[in-house]
Amino acid sequence: MDIIRIDTANRRDVKRFLDFPFDLYRNVPQWVPPFAHEARAMLDRRKHPFYQHSDADFFLALQADRVVGRLAVLENRRYNDYNHTREAFFYLFESENDVAISRGLFDAATTWARARGLTAIIGPKGFSALDGFGLLVKGFEHRPALGIPYNPAYYPDLLEDAGFEKVTDIVSGYLDAHNLNFPDKIHQLSALVQKRRGLRIARFKTRRDLRRIIGPLKKMYNDTVSGTEGNVPLTDDEVNAIAQQLLLFADPKLIKIVMKDDELVGFLFAYPDVSAAVQRTKGRLWPFGWIDLLLELRRTDWVNINGAGIVEKYRGGGGTAILFSEMEKSVVEGGFRHADLVQIGMDNDKMQRE
Repeated sequence: MDIIRIDTANRRDVKRFLDFPFDLYRNVPQWVPPFAHEARAMLDRRKHPFYQHSDADFFLALQADRVVGRLAVLENRRYNDYNHTREAFFYLFESENDVAISRGLFDAATTWARARGLTAIIGPKGFSALDGFGLLVKGFEHRPALGIPYNPAYYPDLLEDAGFEKVTDIVSGYLDAHNLNFPDKIHQLSALVQKRRGLRIARFKTRRDLRRIIGPLKKMYNDTVSGTEGNVPLTDDEVNAIAQQLLLFADPKLIKIVMKDDELVGFLFAYPDVSAAVQRTKGRLWPFGWIDLLLELRRTDWVNINGAGIVEKYRGGGGTAILFSEMEKSVVEGGFRHADLVQIGMDNDKMQRE
C-alpha cells in the first residue's frame, strides 16, 4: 500500500480524492454527499479563505493504484494563536475497514504535523465554522442533517487503533413537530427577559434582507465565540464565504436575530432540510441540480436547527430561553413535521441547564 500526498493543482488527483466517498458509500442510503462546489473549494488554495492564514495537505491511500482511503490534515494558525495551542486538525477521513489503511494515513498526518512543530492532532474538524465536526458513534440508521458527518460504524475502532481518544460528546436530537410543546414557562421567561433587557427578535423576508446583516453578524458571531474553548473569530473573507453557503438554501423566515436596540446580540439559524435533493443530484447544482434543490426547499417537511448563540453578557438569567422559544416558533410556523437539533456539545452547560 502507498500513501501519497496529492497535488491540489492536479485535476486527476483532486478528482480521485473527491470521488472516493461515492465508492465507499455506494450502498449506504443514509449518506448525504457534500455540495460538489464546496467540496472542491476546500482543495482550492487560491480561492478558499482558509489558505489566507493557514495551510493543509491531502493524502490518499492506494492499493494497486486503487483508492482505499483519504485524509486531510490542517494547520489552522489563527485557531492555534487564539487558543494558545499547537494542534493540527484532521478532516475528510474516509477508509475501507482495514487498520493498515488508517494507520498509514495517520502516520503521514503525524509526520506532517511534527514537521510544522505541532504537538497534537484533533478532529474531525474542518476548514470553517460551517464544517460538521466529530465522528458518528450512534444513530447510523438515520440520515444526517445536511453538512453533518456520517461514517461507517467501524470508524471509531480505526481511530482508537491509531491512538485517538474521545475529548467530548456532541449530540443531535429529533423533535416531532406534532408533539413539540415546550413548557409555557419557556415562552413566559423569553417574553420577560426581552422586556426587562430591552431585547427584540428581528425577522427577515428576503435574502436581500439577510445580506444586509452579514457585517453585523460577523461581529456578533465573534463576540459569541469569545470565551468558548475550541473556537476562533472569523475573518471578513471567511464570513463572506459562509454567507454564500447559507444563502444558497436559506429560508429568511427561519433566521432569527436577537437585537438590543440596533446591536445584534443573539441568533438562531434554521434551514429547510434539502438532504434528499442533494442525494439525488450527488451534490451537483449544475446543470439542473439547482432545480431539484429549489423544489425540495418547497416540499420538505424537515427543518435543521443548526446554529444558536447569545453574546456572553446575555447568556445567564434566562437569555437562552429566547432561543428555545423562537426554536419552537420556527418549527410550528414553518409547517414542518420533523426537526433535527444538531451538534450540541455535551459540555455546553449553560444551554443544557436552561
